[in-house]
Amino acid sequence: MIFKDLLLKNKGAVLDKWLHLILETYPAGTSKFMRQEKDRFINPVGHTLIESTEALYEGLLQGMEADQLAGYLERIIQIRSTQDFSPSQAVVIIPALKMALREEMKRSGIEIHHVMEEWFAFASRIDQLSLVAFDIYTKYREKIYEIRINEIKKERDRAFKLLERTHSIEKHRDPETSSG
Repeated sequence: MIFKDLLLKNKGAVLDKWLHLILETYPAGTSKFMRQEKDRFINPVGHTLIESTEALYEGLLQGMEADQLAGYLERIIQIRSTQDFSPSQAVVIIPALKMALREEMKRSGIEIHHVMEEWFAFASRIDQLSLVAFDIYTKYREKIYEIRINEIKKERDRAFKLLERTHSIEKHRDPETSSG
């Protein structure tokens, strides 16, 4: 059995393990909810994780490169960039796939040294996904900071306008300050 056959045969087990590893990065209550709630409208994050991880895995099996898979990856990383994750915590989902694969290979009795060349090629594509994930995370964090800065500027401008109006009203009320 070659490496790709193993990946195809054990797709369900690998995806389940990968999702489990991703959900472990969330607080216990959130993780439990995302595991149990299957309704995509009640649990959109869990639904996105399931759909995107499956698409990423399929793409990797088909030999797609990281830049071709960026759209699927972006859906997950966009969510994680808005959550309370550091950059490394946000993108740890990609190395988690390698962990899931190693565990499934071990469970199946396949040793990496028997499929070393294929493993390295596949693992290298996963590593490339990690780099793309970090770029995506950075892009979304920059957008978040930009939005925050714009909101602060708007609040500052509103405060100055309110201060100007207050000062203008006070000048009209007190003739001594306006003449003097």
